[in-house]
Amino acid sequence: MSIDRQKRCRFRQLGLTPGELSPGPLNAITDVSGITVGQVTLNSGNGDHAVRTGVTVIRPHQDSMFSKKLPAAVHTINGFGKACGFEQVRELGQLESPICLTNTASVGLAADALITWTIARNPQATSINPLVGECNDGYLNDIRGQHVKKQHVYQALERATTGPVAEGATGAGTGMVCYGFKGGIGTASRRLEQEQGGYTVGALVLANFGKRSLLSMAGLPVGKHLVPLEKELPDPEKDPDQGSIVMVLATDAPLSSRQLLRLAKRAGLGLARTGTAGGHGSGDFAVAFSTQNPIPHKNQEAAIVITTLPEQGRVLDPLFLAACESVEEAILNALCTAQTTEGRKGRVVHALPLSLVQALAQAQPKVGEI
Repeated sequence: MSIDRQKRCRFRQLGLTPGELSPGPLNAITDVSGITVGQVTLNSGNGDHAVRTGVTVIRPHQDSMFSKKLPAAVHTINGFGKACGFEQVRELGQLESPICLTNTASVGLAADALITWTIARNPQATSINPLVGECNDGYLNDIRGQHVKKQHVYQALERATTGPVAEGATGAGTGMVCYGFKGGIGTASRRLEQEQGGYTVGALVLANFGKRSLLSMAGLPVGKHLVPLEKELPDPEKDPDQGSIVMVLATDAPLSSRQLLRLAKRAGLGLARTGTAGGHGSGDFAVAFSTQNPIPHKNQEAAIVITTLPEQGRVLDPLFLAACESVEEAILNALCTAQTTEGRKGRVVHALPLSLVQALAQAQPKVGEI
């Protein structure tokens, strides 16, 4: 069997266990109660106008996000990106729309769709902050053709469900490239022990970044061993560490927007574990929100009382570790599940060769054998 045709699977199914904490039942962002994910994949045509793109949406709850906002934060690691809606989240610490991920040229369209969708469901809505993240899929996708339409965003919103999340070359991840291999959508979660609060942290990433030689998987220097495979598995990016990644963190821990910013910063540590240095042309962003302490659009009280976790390491450290591990594994899942894809101009981006990753893991000394 060709290494490109090997059956795809999630990272843990290779027999490798990243991190120390335990995942939730689905090992997905949907392990956080109430969260749903919807995706629309656009995969058609060949040649110059091949369409390899899509939409992925995260709905933090099923009520109106405009009338029932949530505490949130945004962290920029490297600002080479075209996101929408980040500044109001930074200023107010509130999320008031579903989160939409798509390609770079479709950010405005996706924002327009979120605004129209929100207006139709909220008669009082006149000022709406749609949150849209993007990565550039122009290597495989006819990005100039702007094939994502408003109805695709609506479909993703209406399709959003709980349960397992499709990963790899799907939704917004259809045309993405990660560490010189096929990338895209990945997700993972961590559930803390009851003595640590029993909280869940989930991550969903849109992975489109990285230099092949730098790839690290659960501490294995995979990229260095894959560089000699250039003839069989050509690297579309060759040397640059560029592209983009959007990392979304969700939790049911009652965190303030300031604490969520601290959580979002830990997404960068999970990203770094996979090997990237965050190159000049890489837009690297993290969004974090809590499903607790909803904020009404119009509060009639002069003051409100909310409960948040105390600023203590014994309380927050497990959540920080959960964020770091969830992001790391979500990226690895994106790489492991994505399939070889042919796109624009006949370009081919190969899937990560899982058999070689397994071989490298088996060659490593086990704990206690050193």
